[in-house]
Amino acid sequence: MAVSIGSFPWCDVELNLASSCFQRTAIDLVNLLFLFIFYLCLIAGCVSKHFTVRRRKKSWIFVAAPICCAITSIIFFGGGLNDLIDGANDVNESSWVSCFVEGIIWVSLAVSLLVNGSKSIQILASVWWVLFALLDSAAKVEILSQGKGIRVVDIITCPISLLLLVCACVNLRAPAAQDCSETGLSDPLLTEKPRKNSVRLATAGFFSILSFSWMNPLLSLGFKKPLSREDIPSVVPEDEAELAYTKFAQAWDTLLAEGSSTKERNLVFRAVAKVYFKENIFIAVCALFRTFAVVSLPLMLYVFVDYANSDHRDLRNGFFNLACLVMLKLVESLTMRHWYFASRRSGMRIRSALMVAAYKKQLKLSSLGRKRHSSGEIVNYIAVDAYRMGEFLWWFHSGWSLILQLLLSTAVLFGVVGAGALPGLILLLMCGLLNLPFAKMLQNCQTQFMIAQDKRLRSTSEILNSMKVIKLQSWEDEFKKQIESCRDDEFTWLAKAQLTKAFGTFLYWMSPTIVSSVIFVGCALFKSAPLNASTIFTVLATLRVMSEPVRIIPEAISAMIQVNVSFDRVNTFLLDDELKIDEIERSGLEKPGTAVDIQAGNFSWDPETKTPTLRNINLEIKHGQKVAVCGPVGAGKSSLLHAVLGEIPKVSGTVNISGSIAYVSQTSWIQSGTIRDNILYGKPMETRRYNAAIEACALDKDINGFGHGDLTEIGQRGLNLSGGQKQRIQLARAVYADADLYLLDDPFSAVDAHTAGVLFHKCVEESLKEKTVILVTHQVEFLSEVDQILVMEEGRITQLGKYEELLMMGTAFQLLVNAHNDAVTVLPLASNESLGDLKKWGRDKEIEKIEVAEKIEDEIATTDITGVQLTQEEEKESGYVGLKPFLDYFRVSRGWFLLWASVLGQVGFVVFQAASTYWLAYGIGIPKITATMLIGVYSIISALSAGFVYGRAVTTAHLGLKASKAFFSGFTKAVFKAPMLFFDSTPVGRILTRASSDLNVLDFDIPFAFIFVVAPAVELAAALFVMTYVTWQVIIIALLALAATKVVQDYYLSSARELIRINGTTKAPVMNYAAETSLGVVTIRAFGTAERFFKNYLNLVDADAVLFFLSNAAMEWVILRIETLQNVTLFTCALLLILIPKGYIAPGLVGLSLSYALTLTQTQVFLTRWYCTLSNSIISVERIKQYMSIPAEPPAVVDDCRPPSSWPSNGTIHLQKLKIRYRPNAPLVLKGISCTFREGTRVGVVGRTGSGKSTLISALFRLVEPASGCILIDGIDISKIGLKDLRMKLSIIPQEPTLFRGCIRTNLDPLGVYSDDEIWKALEKCQLKTTISNLPNKLDSSVSDEGENWSVGQRQLFCLGRVLLKRNKILVLDEATASIDSATDAIIQRIIREEFADCTVITVAHRVPTVIDSDMVMVLSFGDLVEYNEPWKLMETDSYFSKLVAEYWASCRGNSSQNLQIQS
Repeated sequence: MAVSIGSFPWCDVELNLASSCFQRTAIDLVNLLFLFIFYLCLIAGCVSKHFTVRRRKKSWIFVAAPICCAITSIIFFGGGLNDLIDGANDVNESSWVSCFVEGIIWVSLAVSLLVNGSKSIQILASVWWVLFALLDSAAKVEILSQGKGIRVVDIITCPISLLLLVCACVNLRAPAAQDCSETGLSDPLLTEKPRKNSVRLATAGFFSILSFSWMNPLLSLGFKKPLSREDIPSVVPEDEAELAYTKFAQAWDTLLAEGSSTKERNLVFRAVAKVYFKENIFIAVCALFRTFAVVSLPLMLYVFVDYANSDHRDLRNGFFNLACLVMLKLVESLTMRHWYFASRRSGMRIRSALMVAAYKKQLKLSSLGRKRHSSGEIVNYIAVDAYRMGEFLWWFHSGWSLILQLLLSTAVLFGVVGAGALPGLILLLMCGLLNLPFAKMLQNCQTQFMIAQDKRLRSTSEILNSMKVIKLQSWEDEFKKQIESCRDDEFTWLAKAQLTKAFGTFLYWMSPTIVSSVIFVGCALFKSAPLNASTIFTVLATLRVMSEPVRIIPEAISAMIQVNVSFDRVNTFLLDDELKIDEIERSGLEKPGTAVDIQAGNFSWDPETKTPTLRNINLEIKHGQKVAVCGPVGAGKSSLLHAVLGEIPKVSGTVNISGSIAYVSQTSWIQSGTIRDNILYGKPMETRRYNAAIEACALDKDINGFGHGDLTEIGQRGLNLSGGQKQRIQLARAVYADADLYLLDDPFSAVDAHTAGVLFHKCVEESLKEKTVILVTHQVEFLSEVDQILVMEEGRITQLGKYEELLMMGTAFQLLVNAHNDAVTVLPLASNESLGDLKKWGRDKEIEKIEVAEKIEDEIATTDITGVQLTQEEEKESGYVGLKPFLDYFRVSRGWFLLWASVLGQVGFVVFQAASTYWLAYGIGIPKITATMLIGVYSIISALSAGFVYGRAVTTAHLGLKASKAFFSGFTKAVFKAPMLFFDSTPVGRILTRASSDLNVLDFDIPFAFIFVVAPAVELAAALFVMTYVTWQVIIIALLALAATKVVQDYYLSSARELIRINGTTKAPVMNYAAETSLGVVTIRAFGTAERFFKNYLNLVDADAVLFFLSNAAMEWVILRIETLQNVTLFTCALLLILIPKGYIAPGLVGLSLSYALTLTQTQVFLTRWYCTLSNSIISVERIKQYMSIPAEPPAVVDDCRPPSSWPSNGTIHLQKLKIRYRPNAPLVLKGISCTFREGTRVGVVGRTGSGKSTLISALFRLVEPASGCILIDGIDISKIGLKDLRMKLSIIPQEPTLFRGCIRTNLDPLGVYSDDEIWKALEKCQLKTTISNLPNKLDSSVSDEGENWSVGQRQLFCLGRVLLKRNKILVLDEATASIDSATDAIIQRIIREEFADCTVITVAHRVPTVIDSDMVMVLSFGDLVEYNEPWKLMETDSYFSKLVAEYWASCRGNSSQNLQIQS
């Protein structure tokens, strides 16, 4: 073959590796490869904001060289055009093509000399110039050495090649000098300390971006050592959550402003589409190119088989075919990797935006909105719905590109077999239409599954937050059944979804087999194409390309349905009712000196009710005034504070507030973190102010008692603090805030009388001297000290004035004071004189008492050993843990049989598939075989393979369901059996993450990930076997490629494994913070710190997102390299098929070998992707298994040591040298207490906050086991019997009243053992009958999350109702009346005295009158039993108890005593 430009030879007809033909072809191929990469870099650089294009101004060389290249290209284009116009003869039919190729190369060289892009583009261009010059020169030297004639053009291009070499040298030297000049003396010597290094992508060059090489430093570090959080770089600026949310919020606000109807279209989706449309164009272009490349591959198979079958082989054509194959695979690989990465990166931004939007929304959610969306549901919107968006765009682009792939493949089929394809395509369309009912079924299953999951997670969240009460009441089994019932509903829908998918899998694999058979029949009937190797294997390869869309499109539809459900849920939440900021005017008031002004205010928690919660409120409070709000339980005291805060919807009237607000809620809200963090609350540390706040709130002694001082970690919701400590930390937070207006909602209820007195005098009267304070309180003793008192009843302010004025007016206020006085007159003091003496004596002894206390505190402070913090860093495995998690999965689920059945099903499927294609390759070589015979045998073998794949799909689904059931059961059982210390030291978010996202991975991902690893592994083995059978030489390259693949895979996994593990620990804080915020949102808004919480949340989201980002980048890094290695095997196979002489291999076997070779890369990538996915997903098994191994508390029932059913018949409690510590090496909390609580006695337990009162109760209920000593009840050692046997026989009204979502009946009687009549009697005794009988649904009236729709006092009365129903011989009141006014307290004490007259009643109390009429009083101080005697005897001596009583009276400041004198 000869091509001439002038008169010289171009190519020889015979192939000779030393011939100019081969050399020129090789050089052209290398140049075309460089050309493609160069333009790809250039295009990508143009869309990058860092890219600049300018003419080079370095020297004359860069002007001369491009001009010479351009002239040369014109010569080649001219020659090619001349050949094309003149019409080439048969021998030189492709001469014009080679000329045009040369012309394109030369013009591209000119462009590369003119364009100056990034450093990587310059290096690429320089390498190209060097290679071009060396190869071109070498080829010409070779021609001359053989004594052949040289072309005229080659003589012209020789000096240009040398010029290119010079340009390369200049270009490579210049950047280094430039770099030096940029970092010279002009740089500042001192720079600001940089933040944590961001991902290297921000500074990566084009090649680095193209090949994901910017991941190399992190992967290298991960290979050398297990990665830790410190090694993880920060997210790049354009991926930050703040930017993502800002863009989304702008689009959202625009859509809302346009007044878009929510029924039209989902607003969240529209906002997302508006923001992310542009960046998805690049993703769409990548997906488009990848689709074109994939669809073209069957045509390459057709060309190769046709080439192998042709009588006259042109090796140049063969190499050209190989070059086209290389280019197609290169385009497919690069575009696919960047499509996958870019879609997930964009998805991550959407995910971050929606997570932040949901968090921001909960900061603005109104009380009505909070009622509709529980804390658990909000966490679910973030943990499940927003998280799902990370994969949304990948599924979206997969969907449309695969549909396009299907359509283009159809066109290819028509092109190859013509009309014969029609029957098959009609059948394929029918199979496609069958996807619609499947999609609907899956959508329904998915929606119902999500609803059921929400319900379960809401219950789980509530139960975990209330686990202490559940354990005290021994309700674990009932609440466990409740969660299991929710899971059963969830599991029903999961099973339906998985089995539907299994049948779908059978259909998807069956369809290509049936369709191919029908197409072959069509070819035979219509005679549209011969049934030869080219046709058959092109059809099979095309159908294989079509099988991917047929398999994945239903999954994409299912994923899009899930995303749609999530969009709807998030949309509903974001559109819900918000707090109306304009209801409260916070600017300057018209009246100077007024802090709060409410005029004709009507407020209602539920706007639909006719009667407002607060009615006709008129209130004016001056700056600096101290105002007390008092009244019976449920009068609306807390609601009044919420009205000032703007939390309760305003029906009518005006509210004006002046200055900043600090708020202390009735139920303590403490953040996870240190005590210092909770007090500073985001403000900078000012030591003097900080110490003053601690002292004013009587926290100094407590802090000294902690091992880590004020840096002691607080468990979630302050679980490792007493109620009093939590309340005082809240108070210190408010004092340190230095606000103008203080709203204190019953802050003294959880502390003892002395501490309450100290808090009132030091905190309210001294620290807040010049501040405006509104104090809700039940402590009548403080009322005389305030400037104004509001008395509330039934949502109205009934009385308003000073203490003396209201006392004279009588009525409601008089009743409150009388109730208080009635309570304290039980003190054994006969006369006013003795009362006065006691007061004086109390003041005299106060200094002595403080000195003693301080001495004890100092001893504790000096002897305390530094212990470990309560809330530990979340545990995670490190490094390669081997097969253990995989084996755990099968051991726990007992799914070995199902696993092997699935594997055998897959092996059977692959063997029969290979047999069917081999039959075709073998059959077409038999001259006399009929089309019927050929197609019939093929169809039968293929049908058998489809049966195997159905068996595989069903067994896999059942394996997954069995594992889900086993792991959920084990996890739930372990959590409910865990000791209380586990819940005190484990944030609820950690447990919930395992119960939600980790379990989700177990439900949906792992079972199919297992089979998706087995399936391609078997297919890969089959492909290599077939290729080796046809061309044995390929096995050498294949084995080397597989070995290299394993090395690359392991190198990647060492880092990827740790990235996923770290991601497991970064996700929990995001959810935890959201849950914590949801509980304390009123406090956050009151302090005006919503913005700070928002910023903190942004940081948590970014820390989580960067791991998602890096995991995906690492995945694409490894797949790109594995594709490259497997493509080498493919190219080797193709090259061997070109070079092997005709007739050596049958055309059918050429087609068979190449059809398997083309699937090799895809199969290997599929295997790697799913192997890595499985390795990462299995971490969820590891994490759940970790919690299945929590050391359990003692058994609920000990069969050989069960107490009699009548036990305890007496109720005698005997403590023997009882010592308690919370951790093995922690200090003792109770230090050897010995005493006896006689049967039927009322024992009062008193002591300062932190003295060990609550620990004693915990020991009695065995929430904590004794370090030594024991507790005997009626002679039985309680540590020997089962926990259920013990706790069911004890009754308790806990310190923090807890209600559960549901109705009144289920809250009073969760076990359902009492009749309605018994419940009504109990309600009557606990003063709630009237309230509940007025409700429309009576006992079925709703109780919202944590009983938020009932006041704290009412919640406490419900807890009293529970014990009245149980009627056990032993009753414990753990500061049970702390949140109740004195009148109700007195009533409750009377009820308890009457109802439990023959029972042993242990009362832990802060109010002295609560325990003063007890038969015995136990006084604890720092874990020691100081005194235990009858109260009147202790009062007669200089006892510790008498000092506490004196302090109580001293705190009353004589006002109550004056009343007593008036009464007498």
